[in-house]
Amino acid sequence: MLQVGDSAPDFTLKTTAGETFRLADQRGRSIVLYFYPKDDTPGCTAQACSFRDQYEEFQDLGAEVVGISSDSEASHQKFTQKHRLPFPLLADEGGRVRKLYEVPRALLGLLPGRVTYVIDPQGKVSYIFNSMNRATDHVAEAKKVLREMNVAPGQ
Repeated sequence: MLQVGDSAPDFTLKTTAGETFRLADQRGRSIVLYFYPKDDTPGCTAQACSFRDQYEEFQDLGAEVVGISSDSEASHQKFTQKHRLPFPLLADEGGRVRKLYEVPRALLGLLPGRVTYVIDPQGKVSYIFNSMNRATDHVAEAKKVLREMNVAPGQ
């Protein structure tokens, strides 16, 4: 299992805009990498919209939000447009990156799991939050961790 303190596995996937996203290219900034089951389902929509509604706070904390599911680029484009998502969604068709991050399946193995990783500017995993049913808690947990990371030692 991937653990806090481990180097975040590098990967390259296409964004909703058709651009290439490579995790290693993001060094120097924090990344909130969230894996979710499926575009336009109730829990996933609530989670994405919660990240959207608090996106400026993530930016103020020096972090980029990135969502990943096994949906296609076309599905991500529709989902992004419909809900005005300001952050990239990555198409992990076939689930290669999900396996790389060891995201467990949920609900008796029937659904892809919902896990959020906070990755620090050096590319290390700082936090892992795994909860299928508490979709919007992923947002609050990630912000809490980023705030703690941004507090200077001794303060």
